Parts: sequence; C-alpha cells; structure tokens
Amino acid sequence: MRSDQSRTGVDGMMVTPLTGRCAEVVGRAEHACFGISPFNSYFSTERIRELAAWGLARFERVDFFVPDAPSAFTFEALGYAPAKAVWKARRQGQYTRNKIATALGALGVANPGARVLGWAELEGNAAFARLHDEGLRRYAEDAGFRDACREASGWVLAGRLPAGQRPGEEQVERAVRYFLAELPLFLDTPAIVGATASVFCYHQPPDVLRRLYAGELGWRPAAGQGFAVVTPSTPSTPAPEPGVVGDGVAGG
Repeated sequence: MRSDQSRTGVDGMMVTPLTGRCAEVVGRAEHACFGISPFNSYFSTERIRELAAWGLARFERVDFFVPDAPSAFTFEALGYAPAKAVWKARRQGQYTRNKIATALGALGVANPGARVLGWAELEGNAAFARLHDEGLRRYAEDAGFRDACREASGWVLAGRLPAGQRPGEEQVERAVRYFLAELPLFLDTPAIVGATASVFCYHQPPDVLRRLYAGELGWRPAAGQGFAVVTPSTPSTPAPEPGVVGDGVAGG
C-alpha cells in the first residue's frame, strides 16, 4: 500500500496513521494487528469480517488482539469480586474469539484460532513478558508515564459509571493494569509476532497513544511499530449482540 493512500479511503476503509512513521509502516504492508475489544458492541461479527477482509487483502499477515483475561481488572475496579470478574472476562473473551473464528471462517481462513492473540497466547511470549515488565517498572518509577496511564484508565472507567460519577483513586489503580497489559502491543508487536513491521489497527485511539507515538512519554514504540485508525468508509451502526455489555477498554 502506498503511504499517500493511507490517509484516504482504501478498499472500503478509511486509514489514518497517527504519525508519518506509522504511515511508512502501513505502507510496508507486512503485518496488521487488529484490536478487538471484548466488551464493545462496535465489534459485531460482520464488522470483524469487514476488517479482516480488508486486512487480508492488504497485508502479508493478519492477527487479532483480544485483551480477554486482563478485562477482569476493569471489572474489579467496577466493584466485582475477583472470582466473578475473572469469570465474566473469560466468558466474554471466548464469545469474542468465537466471533473472530466465524468471521474468518466466512472468508475461507483455515485454522482461524491461530490468528488470535489473547492472554493465553501472550503470557508465555518472551518479548511480551519483557515489554510488560518494562511497562510495570516505568509505571512505578516515572510519574509522567504513570499519570498518562492513569488518565487513560480513568477516562474509560468514567464511561462505565453512572452519569456524573468519577472513579476513585483505588478504582483507577486497579483498572490501569488492563492498559499496562495491552501496552506491549502498542510498542513492539513485531518482536511479539516475529515480524519486522506491524501496524496496530483500531477505530479510535485514546490520547495516551497519540502522546506515546509522538514521543512525549519517554518510551518510544519500536522502529517497525505503527498505529492506524481504521474505520469503514461508509459508517454503519451494528446492532448490539447478546453478551456485549458496553464499550471496551482499548480506547472505547
């Protein structure tokens, strides 16, 4: 894909890289990682199929990141007991995996489960573990980085609380573990999946990611890492599906 195309409609998708370097990564068309939030009705089976069809036609390889187990941190922040939070996260994570498998199956993709990057696939990945540990260290030691992560998590929580209610400090501290668990995919997906370049695709990035890719947080994404906002050229509003209870955490 030519980088000058990446800011306009391409094969039914609007593709907007966050930075010029991100545009170069999109143009290399080596690997795309689509973020699929388990608790976001935006990601209907049809929407996933639409995104997958575009990605498979444009990139050499396509994977789908599902932050399933880490969703339990958000539920704990909302007041669920840990065991209940884990159960809800596991159930919705499996539901999301099934939607991806259905969408890819409709496109003739063999072994669609191999295209999913969830916690089960990532927790044993050495590159992911290294990046996750580094994120935890920076969160503990770098006040600016910590504030940015907490701001993003607080914004997400506020969207799931009653109107006018703001999350408390303890709630944010629990919820931020979700963001820190998905942060490695925004920093160095190539190292995680064994590629030289990868673009993370999502429909709306929180401000913290714009700052991360702009080099404002003291930790820059790898040279081969890109991020692009990818949305259908003709927006539609898919009907909520059973089991989808609201907006997801990776940017809403």
